[in-house]
This record gives sequence, structure tokens and C-alpha cells, in this order.
Amino acid sequence: MEKKREIARLLAKKYHTLPVPCLERLAEAIVPFKTRKGTKLLEEGQVQNYLLYVEKGLLRQYYFKYNKELTENLACDNEVVMCLESFLRRVPSTLVVEALENSAVWGIAYDDLQRITAESHEIELLYRSILEHSLVESQRKADMLRFEPSHVRYKRLLEDYPEIIKRAPLVYIASFLQMTPETLSRVRSGQL
Repeated sequence: MEKKREIARLLAKKYHTLPVPCLERLAEAIVPFKTRKGTKLLEEGQVQNYLLYVEKGLLRQYYFKYNKELTENLACDNEVVMCLESFLRRVPSTLVVEALENSAVWGIAYDDLQRITAESHEIELLYRSILEHSLVESQRKADMLRFEPSHVRYKRLLEDYPEIIKRAPLVYIASFLQMTPETLSRVRSGQL
């Protein structure tokens, strides 16, 4: 239980400070996931039942288009991962969530989250902050891909998420930035 309390404290530190009784209630709802490299935490067509928190490790969200895997998101230490539409609307996901490293991942079930947010305004504020953060990040990514040239996209990722650059395979970084591996190679070498 102490590890679950630590995870609750980390979430509260990042998203919204909680008083001790709320931290306890949140900790009770947190469950661990065994995530070895290659583990799929969500398959295409499944409903995402858990809001995921990466304590340590690296996860990738991707989808299939034209028989290719396209990376939607890369998340590492101290990040929340959720397929918003699947989690919030309770519909099958078009995304796959996969561990790219052996990772310490924790989850809160949708039903448990609904119950504890109904019981506690403070936990509701934490949840709202998580959702706001996720929505803003989605908007920032969409704007980056629409409006910025490839070298600026790479620079932004390097500044905002240096761990992803260090740890994720380049093919996934290129896909996430919507460029070919060859273009990414030219960007990294300063040719673009």
C-alpha cells in the first residue's frame, strides 16, 4: 500500500494537491500493471478501462493506417497515458498502447475513478487537471504538426521531452513527428 500512496502523491504533486484523506482514497483505487518491454496495455478494438500513469519507463500509443504503424504519442516517466475517446466515451480504441521498455505503470479503473470523483471534490479537481493537461497536449501536438516545419518540430520535442529523444527508437520518433526516418536523419544532422 505504501507504493500506491507514493504514486498518489506523485499524481497530486503534478496535477492538483490533495489532502491526506483524499490521497488515501486515491491510493486505494490505484493498481499496478506488469509491463515488460513489448507488453500491450491496450489493443486496438478494446475499451480503455484504466487511466495509466507511467512512474518509470516508456510507452507508445500507435494506430494502423495503410498497413503501417503510426505513432500517436510517446510518454515516459511521470506521464499519464489515455486514449481520450475510448476512456471517456467507453468505446473501442483505435489506438494500441505498448511498453517500449520494462516500465513501472499504474492504473485507475474508469469505474473507480468515477466513484471517487463523485465522493471527493478534491479528487475531481485532480482528474479535471489531468484531462485538461491531456487536451492541451493534444492541441499543442496538432498545432505543431499543422503549422511547424520538420526542424522546428524536432527542436520542440528535444526541448520539451529530451528523455523521449534519448530513449525512443528513431523510427518511432520520426513517425510521431510525421516525417520519414530519412527526413529525421537530415534534421538531426542540421541539413534541414
